[in-house]
Amino acid sequence: MPVWDADQYLKFQRERTQPAIDLAARVWLEAPRRIVDVGCGPGNSTAVLAQRFPEAELSGLNSSAEMLETARESQPDERWFQADITSWEPEERYDLLFSNAVLQWVPDHETIFPRLMSFLEPNGALAVQLPAHYESPLHRCVVEVSELPDWREQTTAARQALACESRSFYYDLLSPLSSEIELWETEYIHIMESVKSIMEWFRGTGLRPYLEALPDDATRARFEGELLKRYAEAYPLQQNGNVLFPFRRLFLVAYR
Repeated sequence: MPVWDADQYLKFQRERTQPAIDLAARVWLEAPRRIVDVGCGPGNSTAVLAQRFPEAELSGLNSSAEMLETARESQPDERWFQADITSWEPEERYDLLFSNAVLQWVPDHETIFPRLMSFLEPNGALAVQLPAHYESPLHRCVVEVSELPDWREQTTAARQALACESRSFYYDLLSPLSSEIELWETEYIHIMESVKSIMEWFRGTGLRPYLEALPDDATRARFEGELLKRYAEAYPLQQNGNVLFPFRRLFLVAYR
């Protein structure tokens, strides 16, 4: 998993938080007692849960100490702890495990999703949002640039950093473990000031493994320059100079 920069991530806080709001609104639990925000990041999604379920005992889990520090500073009254999702072994069961744009960084979904379901109380819910943008220019262009001769060998691991499966995969995986499953997709149309803003967005998430794989700032600048040229072709300017940036996301809520 890449090294995270909370400030970079939160440059687009409203856009990154809206899917968490939409996911939390579709969780039909009347009064969950214990909730964990799995991969809470800087705490923006945890704040959504605190508003949606004000009576619940709420905790935020993340593997990044830097992200947790930001979360603690913004919400000192919540519970925060550092753990790796793949090895986390909770001592108690939960009514809701909530994960907003995190599990794409965790390999082996065939194992991790049932594992998370096993941590739920009966009738508890696993609520997950995953990016589903892998056919978009945002993802396609970075893969193409990374496969150019200058960077191909250095970025091999980066091209494999994200785990993504189809909606039918998650349905077939979770339906034997669930009393009910909801699945839906939403394509958000973000209005950006420029194509450079799309690059700035991507620096906070999916571009990070590629940049971290490169040896120095000069090489990273060349990589980003090539990528920016392709984004300029893929995302045309509107009449007022803004850019429409579609981003598709997959949502699921599985009840144990």
